[in-house]
Amino acid sequence: MLGKDITTLMFDLDGTLLPMDLENFTNTYFSLLAKKAAPYGYEPKALVAAVWKGTKAMIMNDGSRPNDQRFWEVFAGELGEKILDLRPVFDRFYAGEFNGAKTAVRDNPLAKRAVEAAKSAGYTVILATNPLFPLVGVATRLNWLGLSPEDFAHVTCYENCSYCKPNPLYYTGILERIGKRPEECLMIGNDVREDAIAAGKAGLSAYLITDCLENAGNDDISAVPNGSFTEFMKFAGLE
Repeated sequence: MLGKDITTLMFDLDGTLLPMDLENFTNTYFSLLAKKAAPYGYEPKALVAAVWKGTKAMIMNDGSRPNDQRFWEVFAGELGEKILDLRPVFDRFYAGEFNGAKTAVRDNPLAKRAVEAAKSAGYTVILATNPLFPLVGVATRLNWLGLSPEDFAHVTCYENCSYCKPNPLYYTGILERIGKRPEECLMIGNDVREDAIAAGKAGLSAYLITDCLENAGNDDISAVPNGSFTEFMKFAGLE
């Protein structure tokens, strides 16, 4: 059960609130993005390689500038400055064609119930998704669950963050933004390194959702509360 000091629940999105096979989702997403960019003269392989390079730059961001600036700087360095003119086109993609990637995720009716129950119980509820997407792309994925950014006290995205998971400073930044102490917060996620270890380094406690568990380092998770999303609901008293 939740400790008495916990006032804030931070939910990861991909693989936590939104069940998915990450590789299948990524492949579907890139296929849709390449199709959107093709009429503007961008070859799929080069585009995808540039997205990955920009993503790596965000993950390695040192806090000196927002993630979106870091991404577009590297992205344009790979594909040429003219790509910067297409940022509105990409934003429209995330509000439109990106919905096609819903075929690569599974439904989770408990997600909306958990968020609503947590708020009703008086918890501050945060969407702590790795800030690699624009807010419009986060909103689209939330919509697949019947949720929106307005359902959360704070939502991380690439416009408002200067760090990414697994950097513990990503969590420190959220704490500063919402005015909470680490010991008040529980991070609920599915990635051992990004959601449990990194959050722990920032002083937060964690709960690992095992439905789509990501454990690339084969780390021992026996000391971290864990279970299915249904079991988490019982653990947190949100049934």
